[in-house]
Amino acid sequence: MPPQATRKLAAIVCTDIVAYSRLMEADEDGTLERMKAHRRELWEPEIAGRGGRIVGSAGDGLMIEFASAVSAVECALAIQKAMAAREAGRPAGQRMLLRVGVNIGEVMVDGSDLLGDGVNIAARLQALATPGGICISGKVHDEIRGALAADFTHGGEHAVKNIARAVRVWRWPADGLPNGAAGANGDAGPPLPDKPSIAVLPFENMSGDPEQDYFADGICEDVITDLSKVSGLFVTARHSSFAYKGRNPDIRVVCRELGIRYVLEGSVRRAGRRVRINAQLIDGLTGGHVWADRFDRDLEDIFAAQDDVTRAIVRALEVVMTRDEKARRAARGKIDPAAYDLYIRGRGAIARITAESMAEARGYLARAIEIDPGQARFHAWMAGCHCIEFANGWNGDSKEHLAAARALADRALAIDANEPAAYQALALVDLREGDLEQARRNAELSLERDPNSAVGFASLGNVYDFLGRHEEAVAALQQAVRLDPEFSITQQFLGRALFSLGRYEAAETAYMKRLEKAPNSDFSRLFLAAIYGHGGRFEEARRLWQSVREINPDFDLARLRHILPYRDPARLEHLLDGLRAARLIE
Repeated sequence: MPPQATRKLAAIVCTDIVAYSRLMEADEDGTLERMKAHRRELWEPEIAGRGGRIVGSAGDGLMIEFASAVSAVECALAIQKAMAAREAGRPAGQRMLLRVGVNIGEVMVDGSDLLGDGVNIAARLQALATPGGICISGKVHDEIRGALAADFTHGGEHAVKNIARAVRVWRWPADGLPNGAAGANGDAGPPLPDKPSIAVLPFENMSGDPEQDYFADGICEDVITDLSKVSGLFVTARHSSFAYKGRNPDIRVVCRELGIRYVLEGSVRRAGRRVRINAQLIDGLTGGHVWADRFDRDLEDIFAAQDDVTRAIVRALEVVMTRDEKARRAARGKIDPAAYDLYIRGRGAIARITAESMAEARGYLARAIEIDPGQARFHAWMAGCHCIEFANGWNGDSKEHLAAARALADRALAIDANEPAAYQALALVDLREGDLEQARRNAELSLERDPNSAVGFASLGNVYDFLGRHEEAVAALQQAVRLDPEFSITQQFLGRALFSLGRYEAAETAYMKRLEKAPNSDFSRLFLAAIYGHGGRFEEARRLWQSVREINPDFDLARLRHILPYRDPARLEHLLDGLRAARLIE
C-alpha cells in the first residue's frame, strides 16, 4: 500500500508581482535584478525572521508556510509596507508591487510540497488582492483579531475557482487605497490595475461649428460606455475623463493621475448625415502610439462606428471579450439620426444636475422616444432623470417621479434586457420603496452588464450600507471612487458607510472631499456635525449645523427615516446621537 499522505494545519502566504510581464517587457534585465534584490534584502529575511519557509517559487510568485496566522500576516504586512518604501521613488507605472493572499487550513505534505484546499484558497485570495495590498480569509481574520493592530476591511464572500464553498475575504489597506499609491512627492496616482486600463479624453469637435461640441462629447461618452462593458478592461468613467476637457494635458500626467496606462484621443467631424471619427490610442508609459484609425459612417450607423472603435482597441490591447459581451454587441442595430441627436442633448442636460436641466433633459428624451421608441437607452436615461428629480425633490410630486422611473426602466428592459442604466434606475426605485434586497439584486445586475460602472458600484455600495453590510458597502464605494474620483456623491455614500462603522476620521475625510466638489451639500454637513458630536468637537458641530439650516432652510430631520432607510433603526439613532451629544437636537 502507498504511504498515507501526511496532513497538518498551516498558514499559507501566496505572493505575486503585479504586471510582471509588462515590467519585464519594458526592462528585462533591470526588472529581474530588482526582483532578486527585493527577495535577497527584504522577502527572505522577513520570512525567516518570523519562522516561515518558502515552499514554492514559480517565476515572480512565492508560496510560504508559517506555523501561525499571526506570523503569516505580520510578515505580509512588513513586506508590503517595506516594498512601498523601496519603490516609492519610481513613476507609478514602473513600480514593482505585490499582491498577497493569506489562508489557514489543513494541507497535505508531499515531500517538500504542500497541497490541498488550504493552499488553493491562499492562491485565489492573492488574485483578489489590490496591487500593494493583502487579502486574508475569514479564518485568518478570526485568528488575528485582537492580536494585530492592522485594520482589515470586510470584502464580502467570493466564489473562487475549484472551491465549492464561498470564501470570506478581508482586505488591507482598510481605506482601499493601494499600498504605495503616492510617490515620494505625494503626486503619483494609484498604481496600474492588473489588466489593460484606459481613459477616453473628450473628443475634439472638427465640424467647424462650436455649437456641435455637444455632439462630439456625446460620441465620446458612448465610446466610454462601450469600453466600460468589456470586463477585460479597466475604464475610467466619464466624470473623471471629462475633467480634462479644454486643458490639452500631458498624456503621461493623465495616466499618472488616473492610475491608468492608455489614453484614447479623438476627434469628430459631422457633415450632413455622415460622421467621421478619428481616434488614436497612446501608451502613457512611453508616450508612443499603439494604434490609430479613421471611421466613416452614416449617422444611422453611429453605433456600428462606436463598436468599430471599441473592437479596434480590444484587438490592440489583446483583450478577450466573453461570449455574452460579443452577443450583446451583435444585437445592436441602427438608430434614427434625429433621435440620437436629441438623446445626446438630453444626456448632456442631465449631467448638469439642476432642476432646470432635468426638465430640459426630459423634453429632449421624450422627443427622442417619440421618433425612435425602440431604443432601450432612451427610456433608461429618462428613468434616471426622474430618479434624480425624486432624490432632490425637483419639478413636481416625488411619487410621480418614482412611478415614472419604474415604468420607463421596465420598458427599457422589455426592449433590451442588457441595458445597465435601467437596472440602476430600478435599484434606486426599489430602495426608495423599501425593497432593499431587490435593490441589491438590480444593482448587481447592472454591474454584470457594465463591470466598470462607477455609478453601478456607488448604487450597490449605497444599498449595502442600508442593509447593514457596511464593510461590503465600503469596498464597493471605494471601487466606485477608483473608477471615477470626480463623481463626488460617492464620497458622501462612503462617508456614511464609514460613519456606520465608527471610523470617524476616515468618514470625515470622505465628507471633506465631497464638500470640495459640492460645497452646498447639506447632508455632508449633517453627518460631519454628528461626527464632531461623537468626537466632542461641539463648537465645530454647531457651526456646521447652522450652515445646514442656512443652505437648506426647509431641512427636516423627520424625513431622515424615509431618506435613510436603514434596515437596522439603530444606524439612524447613531446619527442622531451625534447631534444630541452636541446639543443640536433634543
